[in-house]
Amino acid sequence: MAAGYSLFDTEIGRCGVAWGPRGITAVQLPERDDAATVARLAPGAAEAEPPESVRVAIKRMTALLRGERDDLADIELDPTGVPEFHQRVYAIARAIPPGRTLTYGEVATKLGAPGSAQAVGQALGRNPYPIVVPCHRILGAGGKIGGFSAGGGAATKLRMLTIEDAAPGGQPSLF
Repeated sequence: MAAGYSLFDTEIGRCGVAWGPRGITAVQLPERDDAATVARLAPGAAEAEPPESVRVAIKRMTALLRGERDDLADIELDPTGVPEFHQRVYAIARAIPPGRTLTYGEVATKLGAPGSAQAVGQALGRNPYPIVVPCHRILGAGGKIGGFSAGGGAATKLRMLTIEDAAPGGQPSLF
């Protein structure tokens, strides 16, 4: 599979996906325009027709953002250059089903590193695969929305949670 990227339309706007020989290398949530999305997604990469596995991933991400239930857990991601701690955080995030949430502190506890909620938040802020690694399903203490590094910030996170019928604010819907 040769490297490339493609943009695709979703309920939350135009997203992008980049891939390489080992799988998906990045997913980008909508930015202010296509050029900004591409600049964050795959600087210097060429737009290309996605291979079959990426076309399937696009269909599934689009369906998830329409409210269909799919954990996307079997979509192949290329972890090249992703620190080991981040990979562990992303594995926990990928295990959270649509419509459910955890807090940063709960993720830290699941990692066996209670007290590392801030490090969990930093790892999620650098998540190269939003949607597939559902960092929007991880909330602040007490179920607060918290920050979100994607375009639109916390409003985009809230929109994604609402599409999934998750319970932001108050008590999170834990799995």
